[in-house]
Amino acid sequence: MKKESLGFEKMGEMPIGRLLASMSAPAMLSMFVQSLYNIVDSYFVSKLSLDAFQAVSIAFPMQLLVFAFAIGVGIGTNSLVARKLGEGKIDEASATASTGLFLALINAAIFAVIGFLFSGSFIALFSDNPNVISLGTTFLTIVTACSAGMFIEVVCTKTLQATGNMTVPMVSQLIGAILNIILNPMLIFGYFFFPELGIAGSAIATVISQFTAMTYVIIMLNVKKHAIKPNLRGLKIKKQNIINIYKVGIPTIIMNSVASFTTSSLNFILMSLSEAAISVLGIYFKLQSFVFMPVFGLTQGAMPIMGYNFGANKKKRFDRTLFLSLSVASVILVVGLVIFQLFPSRLLSIFGQDSEIGVYALRVISICFIPAAFGIIISSMFQSIGHGFKSLIMSLLRQIIVLLPSAYFLGKLFGLKGVWFCYPAAEIVCALIFTPIALKVIKDEFNAKKYSL
Repeated sequence: MKKESLGFEKMGEMPIGRLLASMSAPAMLSMFVQSLYNIVDSYFVSKLSLDAFQAVSIAFPMQLLVFAFAIGVGIGTNSLVARKLGEGKIDEASATASTGLFLALINAAIFAVIGFLFSGSFIALFSDNPNVISLGTTFLTIVTACSAGMFIEVVCTKTLQATGNMTVPMVSQLIGAILNIILNPMLIFGYFFFPELGIAGSAIATVISQFTAMTYVIIMLNVKKHAIKPNLRGLKIKKQNIINIYKVGIPTIIMNSVASFTTSSLNFILMSLSEAAISVLGIYFKLQSFVFMPVFGLTQGAMPIMGYNFGANKKKRFDRTLFLSLSVASVILVVGLVIFQLFPSRLLSIFGQDSEIGVYALRVISICFIPAAFGIIISSMFQSIGHGFKSLIMSLLRQIIVLLPSAYFLGKLFGLKGVWFCYPAAEIVCALIFTPIALKVIKDEFNAKKYSL
């Protein structure tokens, strides 16, 4: 099979602006719809009861942990596949994709056990309300024990993105999100011929949607022509492939796991100041997805472009991709900042809340949006060139070293109003420290490539 027939050569030839738009737009659209699902899902749960909404908010960090492992294996596979393609090693890229799928199945099995055994214990850490514990345990058990659909879908779509195919991943995410939006009210409240399942209905809708999206991707992988295809038949596990996937994947897993730990820790800090603040934080996470999900969609398109051109030693194209990605991310996040500053009450009213605490929190936290553009894009750049450890350090600096201590001490000094400033502080510090580091890494890596030729 000739390289020209595989479709990924566009990442080294097409004008960067058009290439980034063609690869990022589908992902941005699908991520936007996914964020819409996050809002709709929580909206319907909030209509059940305040206990139900609090239960889902408490379960959220554990959901982040499951997603952390799925996206970690996916990003690790994506980064290595893109670099192998850039180097012209197509057979090795295919072996990498197959290894990623194998690792996804192993991780899904582990979380199935965790979901059945420890969901109730986790919810009980954050509430002594029997109803909240019962609701949270039901919801969390279902979404963790049945996470195989998400794991497989994420790895397969990340593999396709590494080859430059953004259409199938977009359609997959749209199918999952739209189906979830449709099924949620039907299964929660028992509309049409569906039974009324309450909070369990929300979890079941999520699982059904994930497996449906997974099924679509698998069908497309088998009926359409692609540069590479993950395949477990005849797979020979190579230790080096696992190591190289996790070289980027483990830092990504830890980064997202840290987010889970940070959210849980913030819940503890907020509990000592105001129980209502936990719901406010939960609402913020749902609302901010409207702003950040499109940016993450942008990085889905930018990462394989940077990875390919890094592997092909095309620095001008790499730099152009990085600059355009940062510019677009900044525009999106500035728009988000303006919306959060001007309309916090309207945003809160979606969930039936409009408290002074919530209005103040949304306005303060959203200050972090602008410096966050630097953090997100720089972190993605590190991952694209195999420097996953630096992304990990960024995440640890932002969420452990700066965010949590500042939340604790600002809370002690200024009460609840002070806690919310931990987010802008963390993003500003991270951007100031890692922007110059990123520029130096890019210079050193391409110089090393030049001297090795």
